[in-house]
Amino acid sequence: MIRLERTSVMNFENAMRGARNPLNSWNRSDSYYDGQGNYVLGENDLSLAIRLCKSGSDHRKFIRQIFVSVDITAPLYWWKEYDTYKIATVANSTSTMHKIHSKPFSMEDFSCDKMSEPTKQVMGSLIEYLEKLRVNFVQTKDKAIWNDIIQLLPSSYNQMRTCTLNYETLINIYYARKNHKLDEWHRFCDWIETLPYAKELITTIK
Repeated sequence: MIRLERTSVMNFENAMRGARNPLNSWNRSDSYYDGQGNYVLGENDLSLAIRLCKSGSDHRKFIRQIFVSVDITAPLYWWKEYDTYKIATVANSTSTMHKIHSKPFSMEDFSCDKMSEPTKQVMGSLIEYLEKLRVNFVQTKDKAIWNDIIQLLPSSYNQMRTCTLNYETLINIYYARKNHKLDEWHRFCDWIETLPYAKELITTIK
């Protein structure tokens, strides 16, 4: 399970101005804001952007200045793989350490969508036990019980993070993960394809 919400794409205008800095060709810029406040790349700017992106990472430095913010809810096993991307990423997460005991455990807190029915039954029993531990900890504040919760917590537990990336990082993710065995990566790559000018600047440059 993965959920991507509240996507914002920022700084297109400044990034495109920077793309024209090397040749001082700002007078050829033809992009504009439409009536909804969206930045629309004109024919000249879009042609330049595509050429630079297809010329390799040294030439497409401007897309490192196109920023994306998104709230991602995903299981810990997916976040473990996402965390290999350390360059030009920032994330603030909900706190497992501080808030794991603040609400009852339920099946909705875990990614169980691919589990067989027998496995879901085992998972249900585990969640019931985690909930007993949680209630006990809330009542006693016994650190040993908290340790039990943290160390028993399955990697299918869902965590939400507010993430900031740029288009260059998204290129790296898209081509590395689009054929991954985890369905969450397929969903993530599908989301990348919905971003402004993703086809021209991210998903068809290789």
